[in-house]
Amino acid sequence: MEYIERIQAALDYIEENLDRPILMEDLAREACFSVFHFHRLFVFMLGDTAADYLRKRRLAKAADLLRTTEQRVLDIALASGFQSHETFARAFKREFRLTPVEYRKSGISLGLQPLATLTHVPRPRRGGITMTPKIVTKPAFKLIGYGLDTNSNEGQNHRDIPQFWQRYLQENLRANIPNKLRPSVEIGLCTNFQPETGDFTYVIGFETESFDEVPEGMVCIEVPEATYAVFTTPKADNADFPASIQQTWAKAFQEWFPTSGYQACTPEFEWYDERSESDTDKQMDIYVAIVRE
Repeated sequence: MEYIERIQAALDYIEENLDRPILMEDLAREACFSVFHFHRLFVFMLGDTAADYLRKRRLAKAADLLRTTEQRVLDIALASGFQSHETFARAFKREFRLTPVEYRKSGISLGLQPLATLTHVPRPRRGGITMTPKIVTKPAFKLIGYGLDTNSNEGQNHRDIPQFWQRYLQENLRANIPNKLRPSVEIGLCTNFQPETGDFTYVIGFETESFDEVPEGMVCIEVPEATYAVFTTPKADNADFPASIQQTWAKAFQEWFPTSGYQACTPEFEWYDERSESDTDKQMDIYVAIVRE
């Protein structure tokens, strides 16, 4: 089955089971992927985590029932996959700034999550990335750096991470990191992925010789040996560099993985060396750990 068909199978499963508990394991199984690879692929294909898309579809179903039927709010909550009136009311108010009862009385239209099909999935523009990555095995290494907790729902990480880098560079935080093994190479590591929520931690730091005398406030991570697909970003100036990185991530999952015979696994990290110091021809590498399907 092709990748698009596999993700569509998960979307169909969501729609058929909105009134029941759904785990990420259920969706990954429908798509015949590992949970991690399914999570990453779903984000890059649809722009939301599967968990957030599921939440929005449940709220859309509930809003439609509130508008078109006279069912009790509790019955609508249960029919839409919420476990209680209270959890439904909180979720509805947080999303739409109206209680279910207020919405039913108002007669207003809400911006609801439509049913997604892969024909409506946005595609990144062609060009730039070399979609034949290097396949390398990198030994285990130690990393010391600064961590940022972020979330991949609605592209929050695409806003948080560039701001995190800006603060890191402006405050010269790199100077505080001890025991550097390669002082000219900084790493941006994605770790602690939570597919159920979209949460993960992004760490900026250096490969280090040891974890001796680490200052308070830094994180230490042992990165295991892995085989990686290594993608190089197209050359860009300072203004376009963040976008070129984000587009390369997207193209890796949307264009290379579907025909590669591999699935992504952890760890994932970004490699910034002397090439990223240029003002006009900046480049960096993206390392995604892989396993054979």
